[in-house]
Amino acid sequence: MAKHTRARVTTVAAAVALAAVTFTASPASATSARAAGGTVFVQTDSPDGNAVVAFDRMTDGSLRQKAVYRTGGRGGVLDGSVADHTASQGALTYDSRHHLLFAVNPGSDSVTVFAVTGDRLTKLQTIGSGGTFPVSIAVHDNRVFVLNARAGGSVQGFVLLAGHLAPVPLWHRALGFDADAAPEFTHTAAQVAFTPDGGSLVVSTKAAGDSVITFPLNPVFGPSAKPVVNSTGAGSVPFGFVFDGSGRILLTEAGPNAIVTGRVDGRGKLSTGTPVATGEQATCWIAAAGDFAYVANAGSGTVSGYRIGADGTPVSLGTTPAGAGTVDLATTPDGRYLYAQTGADGGVSAFRINHDGSLTSAGHVVLDGAAGGEGIVAL
Repeated sequence: MAKHTRARVTTVAAAVALAAVTFTASPASATSARAAGGTVFVQTDSPDGNAVVAFDRMTDGSLRQKAVYRTGGRGGVLDGSVADHTASQGALTYDSRHHLLFAVNPGSDSVTVFAVTGDRLTKLQTIGSGGTFPVSIAVHDNRVFVLNARAGGSVQGFVLLAGHLAPVPLWHRALGFDADAAPEFTHTAAQVAFTPDGGSLVVSTKAAGDSVITFPLNPVFGPSAKPVVNSTGAGSVPFGFVFDGSGRILLTEAGPNAIVTGRVDGRGKLSTGTPVATGEQATCWIAAAGDFAYVANAGSGTVSGYRIGADGTPVSLGTTPAGAGTVDLATTPDGRYLYAQTGADGGVSAFRINHDGSLTSAGHVVLDGAAGGEGIVAL
């Protein structure tokens, strides 16, 4: 048994070392995107065949559809969901270091990797997610983790080798939630992400655990076998989260329809302030742009804006209509534009972010076969 364990550790260590040899796109890819104003990628999550739709972002923030790229897998629908098939954040994730785009295929239990060159995608790989019904992906350096929602939930780790994912068996952790809890779309985990330093993996659990789980990471053995379970309180339903430029975590709580800010320390312990209610319905998704944060309220069809104070307190900037079933959000790297998926019609609403954080509409587009879809990236 000891000999077998040493062999597995050696294999994992070798894979981690090899991960330094990664695919790097030509610098021309970023240049061409800037020349066109930028690119927005949107996932359809269609059960008949998942796809990523590429849009050119015009200089006024409006979108023009460029192409549709099939993932080779199928979308999926959690029981009870209406405008948000996967009820998750991070279903489509961009790796700026290697110019790669990762998409989940929940109906096929797989993940697709694309190389990004401006507004063009090249499919490199479709690989099993290491679990059932993948809903969220996190990437940091050469490590990638996938959150699987069904069968009690799990996270599976991969190393990135020349633009391809290689699963690491030692980096699998079961979450152990009740697989039969209903409704399914609120009783499955929502998102996985790394802390800014890459030292811990963070999972939001919605009503499955009413907690934020953190896994301190070991470079060889992966997530800790004993994660830190940070309770957010009964009925809080923690959903989407981001880390801002100061390293704070900005988290939505769908139970009280609120935004809360806090910090995750080096041991994985989460400390938060007092939740601030949005006054809207189904507050679930969140994106940040500098000192501003924006949350999507699916039940109200709106986006609520906040300025995050130096002490971390969210100060309301007002609420803007976005469209029925407003779900996943993305902001551009320069913080000038916000894009919101509208699950009822499978559309995307575009906004310019003004100097004071208020939003100005820049148009709305509708995608074929994308109703209920989640997963959006803005470059």
